[in-house]
Amino acid sequence: MIEFGEWLPDQSDLGNGGVLEAKNVLPGIRGYKPMQSPAALSNAADNYIRGIFSTRKQDRTVSIFAGDSSKIYKFNAGNSNLDNVSTSGNYSLGTRDIWKFVKFGDSIIAASGHNQALQEFNAESSSNFDPISGAPAAKHIAVVRDFVVTGNVKYSGNTHSDRIYFSALNDPTDWTIGTNQTDIQTIPDAGHITAVVGGQYGIVLLERAIARLEYVGSPIIFSVEKIETNHGCELANSVAALGTYAIFYYSPDGFFMFDGNRSIPIGAEKVDQFFQDDLNPALTDRLSCAIDPRNQVVMWSYASNSSNGDPDRMLAYNYAVQKWSLIETAHEFVGQTLVPGTTLEGLDNISSSIDSLETTLDSPIYEGESFILACSKDKKIATFTGSTLNASITSREFEIAPLRSSLINNVTPYITSKNPAVQPTVSLSVGSRQKQVDDVSFTSASTLNADNVCNVRAQGRYHRVKLDTTGDFRYALGVDVEGQALGRR
Repeated sequence: MIEFGEWLPDQSDLGNGGVLEAKNVLPGIRGYKPMQSPAALSNAADNYIRGIFSTRKQDRTVSIFAGDSSKIYKFNAGNSNLDNVSTSGNYSLGTRDIWKFVKFGDSIIAASGHNQALQEFNAESSSNFDPISGAPAAKHIAVVRDFVVTGNVKYSGNTHSDRIYFSALNDPTDWTIGTNQTDIQTIPDAGHITAVVGGQYGIVLLERAIARLEYVGSPIIFSVEKIETNHGCELANSVAALGTYAIFYYSPDGFFMFDGNRSIPIGAEKVDQFFQDDLNPALTDRLSCAIDPRNQVVMWSYASNSSNGDPDRMLAYNYAVQKWSLIETAHEFVGQTLVPGTTLEGLDNISSSIDSLETTLDSPIYEGESFILACSKDKKIATFTGSTLNASITSREFEIAPLRSSLINNVTPYITSKNPAVQPTVSLSVGSRQKQVDDVSFTSASTLNADNVCNVRAQGRYHRVKLDTTGDFRYALGVDVEGQALGRR
């Protein structure tokens, strides 16, 4: 069997240890798993969504918030509407700004860049977000121990892209400098702050450095130690974190994971060059990143060079098995959300009939209280729980016999079904060429016969097999190729 190994677009076709294409699939320890399409959870906002956040109240009910360029919304599970919970007068986000939310006690704090101060919503009592008196405007926000910490801030009319500004101890609404350990600190000679990650200690990512924040108490409050210098995070919206021990980000020299002590390259000689070539440099402000905890995958959403202006691709990195894949589906932003769950009676608010549901009844969106990958599509909150996306996997390039042409007659795919009664549609084609400088010529697509074999006829020295699937499956593992070497001239 020619196994479907790791997707390695940065390596040569011949001698590639993995596959040449892994589109609309998720990497597994062996082969690839299906990827679901976005399914709408809410009705539409006024503009495309630039931030998604969810939390549980004390009574265990789930609240979901989303923000666009002018408003913050709260998801209404009763009618699927996004109710406007903005402060009076709404907001005005900058072109590159997104909403970032944290929860501190009962307070939900929202940051959206330099155009408005931090916003606060009490999860138990508020009906609207309101600006926090005296608070800065900030691009980045996190909770570090008993403080709300902001980075790349604006206050007193001035912007300080290299400063952190933290709240009073145990009070996210008090920002009076010098009161109850509230203070400001500068991280010099490292460029703009591009992310702040919270926990028992804080991690600050800058353009040219990564720093650790440790609480030491008065008078310093937080010590700042640059762990890495001359290396940092280039794109602010490329950061996603599993606490402070696994922070994923994009730097000028590729994709990395910071483990709390050092940065480890995860895209070198794999996808770094592909991403650099594929990313539309005029649309880097549309980049977003989120973690899919159910599949142990980090998703980087971006607009490619073939995009119409909205993101059209996602790079998927399985951090458990350290493998990549590519997702192509229309969307606007990726995030993560809890799902409120739905009773059978509540399905009436989603669809007029079961047959019209975008997801099956065993979808995780109906389970409740579980984190899943979400996105904005058509200005709606959507979850990747819809129908299985049409997938394509192309094997590495191989020879049947070294230094000789060969003829391929049959190819057998190894793809397993979730439901034996409902098989996915599978088609195969073989791409061949005689010399490495030649273009690859593919056969017509062939479907499975009664023996689960695809009859093809391809001649050349170098071959590759392209598998296309429609419908749900469990794993695509690889292909068996039947062929023979041709005689020498």
